[in-house]
Amino acid sequence: MEEDDFWLPSRLMRKEHMQTVQAVKDLVSSIFLLCNTGGNSDESSSSRTDIVVRVKDFLSMIPRDNKKKSLDHLEIFEFCHAPSALVSLLVSPIKTNKEIGAESIRLFLINPETTGFLPRLIQIQCASIVLRFCEFIRRSVTSVDDEPLYYSCRETLGSLLNSIGFAKILRYFSDAEPSYLIEDLYPFVQELKNKLHLGLKLISESSLSTVSTCFRLSFESDIREFSLFSLHLRRAIEAHVRSKGQSLPLCLDDNFDKHPCYMEQIQLFYDICYDLQSTILVCMFCMKDRIRDAESVWEFNLGWSYYLSVLKELNNISKLFQGAEERLSSTMRLFEFALDVVVMYSKRSDDHRWLLKHKNVIDFESRRHLIMMMFPEMKDDDEKLHKILIDRSQILTESFEHIAHANPKSLHNGLFMEFKNEVATGHGVLREWLFLVCQALFNPQNSLFLACPSDRRRFFPNPAKVDPQHLNYFGFCGRLIALALMHKVQVGIAFDRVFFLQLAGEVITLEDVRNADPCLYQSCKKILEMDADFMDSDAMGLTFVREIEEFGSRKVVELCPEGNTVVVNSKNRKEYVHLLIQHCFVKSISEKVAHFARGFGDILFKRRLHKIFFQSIELKDLDCMLLGSDKAICIKDWKAHTDYDDYAETDEQILWFWKVVEGMSVEQQRELLFFWTSVKYLPVNGFSGLPSRLYICKTSGSHYRLPSSHTCFFRLSLPHYPSLAVMQQNLFLICQEHVGCSFGLS
Repeated sequence: MEEDDFWLPSRLMRKEHMQTVQAVKDLVSSIFLLCNTGGNSDESSSSRTDIVVRVKDFLSMIPRDNKKKSLDHLEIFEFCHAPSALVSLLVSPIKTNKEIGAESIRLFLINPETTGFLPRLIQIQCASIVLRFCEFIRRSVTSVDDEPLYYSCRETLGSLLNSIGFAKILRYFSDAEPSYLIEDLYPFVQELKNKLHLGLKLISESSLSTVSTCFRLSFESDIREFSLFSLHLRRAIEAHVRSKGQSLPLCLDDNFDKHPCYMEQIQLFYDICYDLQSTILVCMFCMKDRIRDAESVWEFNLGWSYYLSVLKELNNISKLFQGAEERLSSTMRLFEFALDVVVMYSKRSDDHRWLLKHKNVIDFESRRHLIMMMFPEMKDDDEKLHKILIDRSQILTESFEHIAHANPKSLHNGLFMEFKNEVATGHGVLREWLFLVCQALFNPQNSLFLACPSDRRRFFPNPAKVDPQHLNYFGFCGRLIALALMHKVQVGIAFDRVFFLQLAGEVITLEDVRNADPCLYQSCKKILEMDADFMDSDAMGLTFVREIEEFGSRKVVELCPEGNTVVVNSKNRKEYVHLLIQHCFVKSISEKVAHFARGFGDILFKRRLHKIFFQSIELKDLDCMLLGSDKAICIKDWKAHTDYDDYAETDEQILWFWKVVEGMSVEQQRELLFFWTSVKYLPVNGFSGLPSRLYICKTSGSHYRLPSSHTCFFRLSLPHYPSLAVMQQNLFLICQEHVGCSFGLS
């Protein structure tokens, strides 16, 4: 650098900037003199003492009340080579020079010792200068590890970029071109990638069940910085591609160097994604081997949780390049078991919802674990529970009053449920209440929902217009279903595909209505497959209209403007079927779906997650969570998960008990199970999916009294009956639907 080697744009040479220009030139000249004399002359000694003061004076001159003027002052600092001059002091072999350079540079950084020296707005505008510090340090040292201040500069830059937001970054940088920003940011991503590689390798080789706090904090910082710089590099690439009139994702084929958007850094960024993906693959295989070698006894290594954090960023990067997302999914399928283990140990504070976009590479339990974290974490505090007292004879109307009008936040804490004139309380009663209310809500007699003809346990909203109050019931229903999911209660109902897809914001097609309306489905299929000449003859007499029933009377609605004059023919029949399906199963129920979705969102910890919730799972997943298993109960499995209190497995009464159960119908067995546990439909994995084993306890008193239950604890109190006949009579009595529920104790 020459002392007078300065160049400034004409806009910065105005009279109003002359004082700033001269102050920066004097500062750089002093640094120049100090560096060239080696600090031996009297003049250089004087410069040494006032350089920090000069930097502070410059920072004090920056206008605080005008963003444009403050940016002009900071640009003068850059154009006059002040950042490179200060770095030349920092890397000087002379200790005093190094200290002066470090002290001066720290004035621009986010540092507890200098907090308050620069207002936050000015500090944000210094991002370009901090970037230059990083750039010049990187050029001036053999390894950035030799200069600790480099990491402070990088950390500050990351924080400032995060504060600015990408929309303003180009405005705050003097060379406001996306391609230049790509060149500036790529080195940070590259060096942080190297740190991640070493950290991941260390975790995979560690034999400890935990990692040190020091390593954990350091590696978390590396992942955070990598993600942040990667985010802004991705946005710079997106802006660069748009500026060239191109679109994403990019195809990195053999001719990419001739692509209008070609930059070496973009190609290398893809390589970084691929390299880290390979590293994760090796680490996951090591993890799987570690678990396998440990057989049944192993401890979760806390470091393994970082694999998901790195994979999340690789997922984000992969969206820039053609085929990269598919390649990532294929790689993840290679370590499905290890991935499921890591997911099941993830915490509520972790953001791993991105994995649900790859829902085919994780199992049902992992998907459920992730979506359950969209619900609020219930507090273990009885004082904060939302208390409900319900009359069984008015279960639907009173439940509506308690839930539909409640503040959603009060429902987040959990529920305390009681039936009037009954002593039973606790989770068993809560399970029973949720089941009974959901069964009532989805009962077609209430006109809210219709059952699919082929599966009476699968429902969709009734398209018919009914009492407007019913819209409020759909909001109530959304809350209730969400509460059932939050409390992990199978309520014995399922959604039809047309309902589920609309909750997920997906398009409804003809194939989706197959179960909801088989007759309409078959009719539409025939129209689409019919001979073209026959269709064009107008023999069917179809026009773009539909007849509906509204408040007990029939009316004709047009599927398109002047639909009654548009004849269905071979050319427009696809459009006719499409409009018919949309009117029957989208437009006619959209308001009801919206109310349901709003109620459902009230129970999630953030209402806006309701669509993401349904997008993140398959219909079969929701079936498993709400419907439970529709298979016949396995008596062998039931016995295997039952323990005894004051009875032995070989006692005559226990042998009689299981003999009676084996002779029951499937529905009677379900009623007995419901009486015992408040669970009518088992989880998909059977009795092992219940939160507790089941118990049969001997009860004192009359040999002829009915059994009772403590549903919270899955305990059945069974009297010591004198004969098989008495046992059978009493068990069959409590298995009558709507009879046994009042005998439960808790």
